[in-house]
Amino acid sequence: MIGVFDSGLGGLTVVKEIFQQLPDYQVLYLGDTARTPYGNRSQELIYKFTEQAVDYLFKQGCQLIVVACNTASAEALRKIQQEWLPKNYPDRRVLGVIRPVAEQAAKETRSGRIGVVGTRGTVNSNAYSRELKALNKDLEVYQQSCPLLVPIVEEDLMNRPETAKILRNYLRPLKLKKIDILILGCTHYPMLLKQFRQIAGSRINILDSAGIVVEKLKDYLGRHPEIESKLIKGHVHKFLITDLTDNFSNQACKWLDKDIDVEKINLE
Repeated sequence: MIGVFDSGLGGLTVVKEIFQQLPDYQVLYLGDTARTPYGNRSQELIYKFTEQAVDYLFKQGCQLIVVACNTASAEALRKIQQEWLPKNYPDRRVLGVIRPVAEQAAKETRSGRIGVVGTRGTVNSNAYSRELKALNKDLEVYQQSCPLLVPIVEEDLMNRPETAKILRNYLRPLKLKKIDILILGCTHYPMLLKQFRQIAGSRINILDSAGIVVEKLKDYLGRHPEIESKLIKGHVHKFLITDLTDNFSNQACKWLDKDIDVEKINLE
């Protein structure tokens, strides 16, 4: 199975793309809805939560996990990959969402001025800025934390007039910097893609982060048959969350355009 982990329901944007680009593979989704959002947590706690989730997914049989949470990718992924994984599951893999999107942004920008929106944790980590500068030191990167957006998505308030006002306030500083690329540095944010595009305007290219991540995943599996051959194929997917709410189930079914069964688990 391919494991997908997120702090809440945002990682379903990645699951939806897997269903489209890699339809033959089983997916096991884990949303830590009891402890979302991660963006305002300490690095120590984010690492603890991420390690618990990754360990749980591996014990369920996942051979490869996509950490679809940008905050967890920024604050925990490197330590998971370099220290925890070799000691505990040396033959399995954990991938993140930041580097693939940074590579695409560096490739597509015309002006070299790139904007990033994300949680406080992702923005404060400077993970996107580091990746982009490593790819091209001349890039100018402007970041904006958007702490209200994850709760807006989780509570299904995307189409409220207040949401458009909040988005305008968040995007104004980036538009003033004349960016030509905008990275949605949180997997919840593609659920607001229509609103982002309306407010950002036609001069700013908003990257399809989930699509880019899964395209890179597809390429990774092609280059690593030793991992791909171990993945279970089929259409029996599982969805696990740490706090069962009607809101999650309704949102998930609506976003994935299919009925799903959701199971509550305990990571502690």
